[in-house]
Amino acid sequence: MPDGSDQPRKTTRSGPRGDVYIHKDRCKGCGFCVEFCPTHVLEMSHDYNPKGYHYPVASKPDACSGCDLCGMYCPDFAIFGVRRRAECKPTASAS
Repeated sequence: MPDGSDQPRKTTRSGPRGDVYIHKDRCKGCGFCVEFCPTHVLEMSHDYNPKGYHYPVASKPDACSGCDLCGMYCPDFAIFGVRRRAECKPTASAS
């Protein structure tokens, strides 16, 4: 380590954060969303939806960037990602 300590450094994820929304009843289990997720948030569930297909679940929801690639590749509009807005911190006024 560059600072000479033996302790592992904690890393925090920087960059945009997001949420993924899944309509499991619409899914036909193609797996495109899982395959093309750049942050590997999704995996296929072991459960079945009412149509009899495995549907995706967010196994690592904190890693979602909200890029919406899952929604762009989904042929059934069963999933989409949304970027969270950056939190605004109040600043002191100059009055």
